[in-house]
Amino acid sequence: MLGNYIPQADQAMPTAKSPRLNPNKLLLSKWTAVAPQNKEKHFIVSKLLLPDDPDAPLEMIELEAVFSKRVQIMPWRDLRDSSIWRQGWL
Repeated sequence: MLGNYIPQADQAMPTAKSPRLNPNKLLLSKWTAVAPQNKEKHFIVSKLLLPDDPDAPLEMIELEAVFSKRVQIMPWRDLRDSSIWRQGWL
């Protein structure tokens, strides 16, 4: 009966614009750029940049282009923007 499911007003529904991500499971995850530049289409999260304070949440990741091996450091939340990134290698 999932076809008849209607969410209640107080229940948040994940949107296509903001996929749910667990920052602690991002290491080695694969991503595809929606608009590739310089033949860089496929990327992998090569490192989680842990904060100096062990109680602080993870904010930054290292993303490596598979084609060129170029590395960029960015906030992990940027991966939730589906106009820029798609999860997996497509």
